[in-house]
Amino acid sequence: QVQLVESGGGLVQAGDSLRLSCVVSGITFSSYDMGWFRQAPGKEREFVAAINWGGTRLNYADSVKGRFTISRDNAKNTVYLQMNILKPEDTADYYCAAVLKVGSMWKNFLDAWGQGTLVTVSS
Repeated sequence: QVQLVESGGGLVQAGDSLRLSCVVSGITFSSYDMGWFRQAPGKEREFVAAINWGGTRLNYADSVKGRFTISRDNAKNTVYLQMNILKPEDTADYYCAAVLKVGSMWKNFLDAWGQGTLVTVSS
């Protein structure tokens, strides 16, 4: 059974940076593409970024392109999200997941979510 544990969120000011981490267990981590999603209060969960199993292909939502960087360490079963130049609209709970691209949409491949980590950006 896959388990995902996100960490690294917090309260920051606009323009600051944060790095989120997600430790994954229960699967052969290096075999899966991984991604980050976020859910703001009152809104649906949305795709943020994805990285393929080997770390060679990266994809980003337009809203974070140029500010966020996704990476992974297969030896540590961990996926990261470096977030720079944070904006108040980045405020959300952030979740990682194994992902699969279906058409133009990124989906949670294993239908498993962690508890998320809250990022709050003040203006």
